[in-house]
Amino acid sequence: MMPPDVPKPEDIQLFKLKVEPRHGHFGSGIRTWFLTGVVIAGPLAVTAWLVWWFINTVDEWVRPLVPPSLWPDTYLPIRVPGTGVVLAFLGLTLLGFLAANLAGRTLLRLGEMILDRMPVVRGIYKGAKQIFETVFSQSDQSFRKVGLVQFPSKGMWSIVLISAPPAQVIADELPEKGDMVSVFMPCTPNPTTGFWFYLPASEVVEVPLTVDDAFKLIMSAGVIQPRAQEKLAELAEAAKRDKLLESAGK
Repeated sequence: MMPPDVPKPEDIQLFKLKVEPRHGHFGSGIRTWFLTGVVIAGPLAVTAWLVWWFINTVDEWVRPLVPPSLWPDTYLPIRVPGTGVVLAFLGLTLLGFLAANLAGRTLLRLGEMILDRMPVVRGIYKGAKQIFETVFSQSDQSFRKVGLVQFPSKGMWSIVLISAPPAQVIADELPEKGDMVSVFMPCTPNPTTGFWFYLPASEVVEVPLTVDDAFKLIMSAGVIQPRAQEKLAELAEAAKRDKLLESAGK
């Protein structure tokens, strides 16, 4: 008979079974907590870095244009970030206010007349002005609608941003007659680059997605799914069936 202070072999096995799961549970808990911390801190760090980069960039652009007496750094022992952003905002707001008046519009037309006499500068200014007016126009619908087109081949669907129809001088030269539209297809994961082309409006399937949702979907390569993603697949399938029926009818 064994002494009472010495544990039995079955008690030792039971003790091991009880302790080992605890170690495994603790390790998986650390892993879960670490990944949760990364998920929480990662977006905050990226956002803070981008905001800091934007503030420093604007400050460096504005600093040569503003007298040193207007910068708080002149009177304080530390650098105050964001002063250039505030001054740029106030300056642009004041410029817009002056341009809305009769005197401001007169000066603006006079400046454009001077730029119009400069061969190289004239083309750059007019092109940049047209782009800014199109992008920031509240009434224009360019790049405010999302669609699907079959690219790079039939049966493969890509997300595009629907732009304006072609000008008449271009529409007259296109071999395809009828309603045409221009689209921009962003690339993954950098949506600032992509392909821009004309195609018949009947080949574009408009989807109920916002431009923000479309960019999230493109930049994440399909990882971040928008709420209307279920509709997107259904519309693609419906468009494919319509094309097949149309081909069979011909």
